Amino acid sequence: MYLLKSTAAMATALAALPLYAQSSVTLYGVVDTGIVYQSSQSTLGATSGGHSALKFASGIWNGNRFGLLGSEDLGGGTKVIFKLESGFNLNTGGQQYTNALFGRQSYVGVTNANFGTLTAGRQYTSYYSMLSPYSPTTWLTGYFGAHPGDLDSLDTNYRANNSLVYTSPKLNGFTFSGSYSVGGVPGSLNSGSTWSVGAQYQVGQMGVAAAVQRVNNSTPGGGAWGSDSTTTSGGQIGVSSVTNGYQTAAAQQRIAVTAGYAFSPRWDVSASYSNVQYIPGIRSSFTNTATFNTVGAVLHFKPAVAWDLAAGYSFTRATKANGITHAAQYQQVSLGEYYSLSKRTAVYALQAFQAANGQTLGTAGAGHIIDATATVGDGTQSTPSSGRRVFAAGVGIVHRF
Repeated sequence: MYLLKSTAAMATALAALPLYAQSSVTLYGVVDTGIVYQSSQSTLGATSGGHSALKFASGIWNGNRFGLLGSEDLGGGTKVIFKLESGFNLNTGGQQYTNALFGRQSYVGVTNANFGTLTAGRQYTSYYSMLSPYSPTTWLTGYFGAHPGDLDSLDTNYRANNSLVYTSPKLNGFTFSGSYSVGGVPGSLNSGSTWSVGAQYQVGQMGVAAAVQRVNNSTPGGGAWGSDSTTTSGGQIGVSSVTNGYQTAAAQQRIAVTAGYAFSPRWDVSASYSNVQYIPGIRSSFTNTATFNTVGAVLHFKPAVAWDLAAGYSFTRATKANGITHAAQYQQVSLGEYYSLSKRTAVYALQAFQAANGQTLGTAGAGHIIDATATVGDGTQSTPSSGRRVFAAGVGIVHRF
């Protein structure tokens, strides 16, 4: 009898305790490596001396990562969410971002199906997240399919520190998003900040997205990119042979539109247009805004369940500025072949050719006019060709867990 009374009392006490919300944490990741051939490899600003190179490359199809994704149900349709995601070089074991264990993403926030999602931390800007469904890198990768120099930030290298991001629920096919990243520079709300807004519309087989983003240098008036700039992870974003002469800009601004249409489960096409501006300040080494316009398209074909094939083309043209009389132009053709061995593992092959013409600014900025050089086959844009042409090809394997 005593045991029954004790059991009943315990049950009553437990029933009086508050119900704790259900929570979950998931470990996930990607391991990806491959071998890349590049017909000419040199350093930023070089216009001679390049040589062909055969090299291992980490994270060609998908960036290597491991992460923790968690949520807690607070009731009423509201959840707390978080993500901690670390990038690494599979071939060396090193971190993707120096002194940033969770440099790919690290945020916490709340989400509700009726009101949307608000997160805070290091994360993708609204510009990238809204445009990315129709990005050329979906089937051609950042190594081989990103537009020259990844000018328009449609690859996955652009994340912002100290960010607040709000994304609405889908309303009659529309999704809206806005992000603001605080620079934290004393006496200035603008210095070092990054802001972006974007929207998507998806209905049936069609989708379109548009977004604008501005990235401000935390160094007042331009000059060497300041460490308080919110998109900095060891250096200024977007540095390539295309933009090397504009590293002292006071701000970068991007406006882009992407779209996609599925003709059938086997065929779909995506297209994009972007306008990118490198805006000088009083301390910049160039005086006129440098503007780059890019158009591109990708055709994706799925001939069988295991196969995905894609072909893409892009054309980039710069404007005449800072003493340049023959504006730089870049044309690129990319191909991708992807074969799924299972739901988690695939092998792939990629090829790309890029041709450059015209002139651009060299490392020294204004007055240092050099021939434009090609750059493809490197996800960080750090190993351009020393000449007008470059061919790159790669093969690899990717596994997701």
